[in-house]
Amino acid sequence: MPGRIRIAAGSIREADDETLTFAAQLGVSGVILNTPPLTGEAPYGSMQSLGTAYWRRPGPASPPVKWDFLELLHLRKRIESHGLRLEAIENVPIHFYEDCLTGGPRRDEQLRNYCDTIRALGAAGIPVLGYHWMANRVWRTSKDERTRGGAGVSSFDLDLAARAPLTFGREIDEVEVWSHYTRFIETVLPVAEAEGVTLALHPDDPPVPSLGGVARVFRDLAGFRRALEIIAPSPRHKLDFCMGTWAEMGVETMMAGLRHFVAAGKVAYIHFRNVQGCVPRFREAFLDEGDVDVVAVIRLLVENDFDGVLIDDHVPHMVNDTVWMHRGRAYATGYMKGLVHAVEALRTSGTPGA
Repeated sequence: MPGRIRIAAGSIREADDETLTFAAQLGVSGVILNTPPLTGEAPYGSMQSLGTAYWRRPGPASPPVKWDFLELLHLRKRIESHGLRLEAIENVPIHFYEDCLTGGPRRDEQLRNYCDTIRALGAAGIPVLGYHWMANRVWRTSKDERTRGGAGVSSFDLDLAARAPLTFGREIDEVEVWSHYTRFIETVLPVAEAEGVTLALHPDDPPVPSLGGVARVFRDLAGFRRALEIIAPSPRHKLDFCMGTWAEMGVETMMAGLRHFVAAGKVAYIHFRNVQGCVPRFREAFLDEGDVDVVAVIRLLVENDFDGVLIDDHVPHMVNDTVWMHRGRAYATGYMKGLVHAVEALRTSGTPGA
């Protein structure tokens, strides 16, 4: 039945009072945190009453290598105290699993720690862990582009990126990337299944064959199909469907991928963003000025009874905005809520073409 699409606030690191209050005032269902700065230690007897220290205490001298159950539980309960749901956490710190990505000497140790983190998430009642397989991360060649009204956005030009040196001093080709990924998913997915945690894979951004000498295998429909079939189809392995990254492959490719994976029940949540252009050159855009027909996207989701979460992502930096871009996120969130409400209402009324 319609009405199951939820809008959440995304790209949050610090779940402080101001951010959670702002999210609650926007009327979202919850939040998705991105790489929250947890210490990796249990905050036994160390809670304070205000601010982020409610669940955090000063960390150890060295960075944590995994997350702790009680710290995660305090984080979830803090968010719920604001009337919100912790819909997902996306991305552990990359140093948690960097040797898994590249086949480094600490790979086996990091795999064990990653499994421990999944167990802690499951015990803390956090349902989804988003992850990516970009050893050298997201690339943009400019962060100083301007879109409507002079709002700031980032852009990418493959001709410029192609000049970059080797990120790791050597080539890491597709065969090697798939080998490392296979080892990873065969190890961690059974743990996620046992703990009731869904893993959600983000595409390579930008979706090009290689950057800095590192192959990018999650750049097309075939790559995702292969990833989801390494182990027999699992209800605990889905996608973080980043509309912007898929649109960087081309709008028709994005719509085809969304249709395929939503119908298959393989989308955990969606990064709802828009772009102008596609590989080899593109730039970010407001939701209503990019190449993607966002109304058509919501219609597709409603028609397929999508039961998941949408979040704002890569919003333009508006005038007098904050680092987290409160203004840009408020615009995007309101736009998304309006779209979902209108399309669901038209479907319920039986309006032709809705």
